Formats: sequence, structure tokens, C-alpha cells
Amino acid sequence: MDPARALRAAAIRQLARREHSRVELVRKLSVDFAAEAVLIERVLDQLAAEGLQSDTRFAEALVASRVRRGQGPQRIRRELAERGIDAELVQYALTTADVDWCALALTVSTQKFGRKSAQDWPERARRARFLQYRGFGADEIQATLAGQSRDADIDTL
Repeated sequence: MDPARALRAAAIRQLARREHSRVELVRKLSVDFAAEAVLIERVLDQLAAEGLQSDTRFAEALVASRVRRGQGPQRIRRELAERGIDAELVQYALTTADVDWCALALTVSTQKFGRKSAQDWPERARRARFLQYRGFGADEIQATLAGQSRDADIDTL
């Protein structure tokens, strides 16, 4: 089998498993086809033209997956950048996901800590660190802590 056909078959096998960014595919294909850098680029251009590989589709799928896992926008943005997606496309994928990040942060926090509000500063700091680790920003964290406090006040009435 000629190298172009073997390379195309390897790329399609990778894409059949899950969506991949172009950078990921270059990295994976370069392991087996190290001397074929120009050929890799040409095959990936063909796959993109045929609609078999799309960084936009990859970014949208990754955002949806990470939202289901309860991850925030900062963590998702960082992961997409690590996978070779440019900042403009990252912003597009996060915007089109149409996620209420404050509501997601509240859901994640409630799953971890329950509906009870943080009673003291160390507990508030612990919850804030947890949400920050999950990729939520200061605005989402403040809204979540305030929302849990408000919900706890309503529950005690």
C-alpha cells in the first residue's frame, strides 16, 4: 500500500473512534509516519475538505463533554488550547454552547457539598478553591456562594 493510502487509512481510523483536532492528528500520525510531514498535511487538508475532520466540530464536542462533567469555562478553554485549537475558535465554541456557567457552578457545588451554605470563612475558601479547580471564574464562584447562602436562608425559614 502506498504511503498516502496508509496515512489516510490511519487518520480515518483515529477519527472513527472520536473527533480529533488537526494538531492531535498530526501528533499521532507523526509517530508512525515521521518522514511524511508534507504528506500528513496534504492528507489532513483532504480530510478537512471532505468534512471528515473539523476543528470546529471537535471544539464543540469537547465543550459539550466537559460541560456534562461539570467543568467551567476556564478549564475548558485551557484544554482546547492544549489540543491546538486557536483562541477565536475556542471563544466561538464556548459561546455557541449556550451554558449558564453560574447555574452549572451552583449544580457542581451542590453535588459536592450539598445545599447547606458555608458557615465560616475556611469553608467558603474550600468551596471557592474547589470551583476554581473545576475551571470557574471569580464571578461564577461568588454567585454560587451567594446562591447557596440564600438557599440555606430560605430553607431555615
